[in-house]
Amino acid sequence: MTLPTAFRGRMRLPAIAAPMFLVSGPELVTETCKAGVAGSFPALNARSNEQLDAWLGDINQALETARAAAPEAAVAPYGINLILHASNPRVEPDLELICKHRVPFVITSLGHPGEVVERVHAYGGLVFSDVIHAYHARKAAAAGVDGIIAVASGAGGHAGTQSPFSLVREIREFWDGTLILGGAISDGFAVRAAEVLGADLAYMGTRFIATRESLAQDAYKAMLVDAGAGDIVYTDAISGTNANFLWPSLEKLGHQREELVQGVGKGRLKALADEAKAWRDVWSAGHGVATIHDTPTVRTLCDRLAEEYRAACALPPSPALG
Repeated sequence: MTLPTAFRGRMRLPAIAAPMFLVSGPELVTETCKAGVAGSFPALNARSNEQLDAWLGDINQALETARAAAPEAAVAPYGINLILHASNPRVEPDLELICKHRVPFVITSLGHPGEVVERVHAYGGLVFSDVIHAYHARKAAAAGVDGIIAVASGAGGHAGTQSPFSLVREIREFWDGTLILGGAISDGFAVRAAEVLGADLAYMGTRFIATRESLAQDAYKAMLVDAGAGDIVYTDAISGTNANFLWPSLEKLGHQREELVQGVGKGRLKALADEAKAWRDVWSAGHGVATIHDTPTVRTLCDRLAEEYRAACALPPSPALG
């Protein structure tokens, strides 16, 4: 397993707070990084290229100030998610800003990362590519990415259906670079489990929605606290590609469970503008809601996660062993 130099000695927990559409903003990113967990956000959460320019400047300044004020503290790097799909007209201008601000790591989705790899590597940044199958992981590896994000069954958003046990071990058969695992990881014990499987970092999304600094509506956060794993529905009816959503938010809009089956959207990604409207009213979450019971500050959450992680690392071997 390989952890990039940019992450070594700068983390309190081997985890990345995943970029979440309409949820992750500058405050969530900076507070997460200052708490020792890598923060990230989707470029499209900034409403314009000009706003993205301002956000990146603010994040860089905030983290530089934090490191100067406490050089001994673990202030983690941050990243940005870039959607490479042809329907995104902002790919090129956003990439220019990423290079201008020298964003430490870039997460690519829905497209070939080759050009992003070339341009981000030119300033010394890292590129991680998210995948749901080993097939796509091989393509990302061939493109020269620095890390692969395996988005397994149970993750929020556009999740895969393959078990994390299977997906990580399959990818590890051909990939010895940085591997990040996502899928129902909501506490420090699950972060440690991801490492034991063979991942270098855990990818945590849903747990960070239910924090005070996230951009999610208060009703969204409350729904996460009240929900269980049985309230998660996997469907392509919202965006044209399969994703996990909270059933109460779907029910509120008049959807029927029996209609929300794979194939309704015929696997076609909707235009980004249409999808944005859909995700604004229908809320995504992963199976990790099963252990979410409060809405703390990011600092409180990261302190708790780090404590749980240390406890998991200290667990004794099974008494079944001779």
